[in-house]
Amino acid sequence: MTIKRLSVEYNKVNQRGAFSPGDVLSGRVTVVTSKETKVQCFLVKAKGKAKVTWYTQEGETTVVHSDKKKYFYFEHIILQDKNKGDGSEIIRPGRNVYPFTFVIPSLDMPSSYEGKWGKITYSLRARLTQSLWLVHKTKTEFPFLTKSEFPFASKSEMIIIGLKEQQCATRISFYGPGKVTMNVTSEKMGVKQGEAMGVSVEVSNDSACTVTPKFYLCEKQTFVAQSQRIVHTNEILFGAGDSVPAQTSQTVTKVLSIPPQLPPTFFNCSLMKLEYRLKVTLCVTLARDSEIKLPLVILLGSPKPHQQKARRSLWFRKLRG
Repeated sequence: MTIKRLSVEYNKVNQRGAFSPGDVLSGRVTVVTSKETKVQCFLVKAKGKAKVTWYTQEGETTVVHSDKKKYFYFEHIILQDKNKGDGSEIIRPGRNVYPFTFVIPSLDMPSSYEGKWGKITYSLRARLTQSLWLVHKTKTEFPFLTKSEFPFASKSEMIIIGLKEQQCATRISFYGPGKVTMNVTSEKMGVKQGEAMGVSVEVSNDSACTVTPKFYLCEKQTFVAQSQRIVHTNEILFGAGDSVPAQTSQTVTKVLSIPPQLPPTFFNCSLMKLEYRLKVTLCVTLARDSEIKLPLVILLGSPKPHQQKARRSLWFRKLRG
């Protein structure tokens, strides 16, 4: 084995370390050889794609549901044997570095994402072919962020209008001879990664039970392949509010901090989408929980949201005052 090491690296373009449409993607392929090596073909390529795959069981048959979409593909040939015999297909002994440059297309492409049954990836791959049976490969993925401020606008333009508006919903539940009315108000529908959002729950408890509001973040991943669809859901418990005793009314307020590592909402991929909801339930002993779900759009946060502390909004302080 004359090829001791093959690697591909890219140069970061900003503080976040992620690329966007129109950016220049540059880097280098490094090859370390023990002696002079002749190659048939040596190339580097850049690729952006989305792919979904899942399996279903129909009797004794396993059915594969799969689809993929290519956003861009570029290839740069570094060395190639064209039977010239001029040494252009020869790699010298030691460490050899070959630079490359690609320009990412200025298209509406979704951000990097990995879900339950699919992922959106952007990668660099290098392949060095010495012979039909001797091929060396290496790969690295680079983070990609869409330039669209609202990567769901094509789905519903009305969502943008309501991002800063309060969201409200009411539910009436019956426990035995009494009833419980729950009115939930969220500060806004759109919130950035790592930000805090105020939620108010007005509870009128005319039952004989003590009720306790609990707060959840509901994630919904949808995958599509060949007209088939599958959904994966997940819930994150934010915590519980103060309990409301029987025959009393009380307003429970809570600040919910959106985890900075959560991927933003997106619809701009034909094979998958990511949505969120805010869910508030009333935990009642020996009774089925009542729940309210409000729409929630998670937006892209600042480059280093984990270094920023969530602040209580004026909206929340007014509720407390």
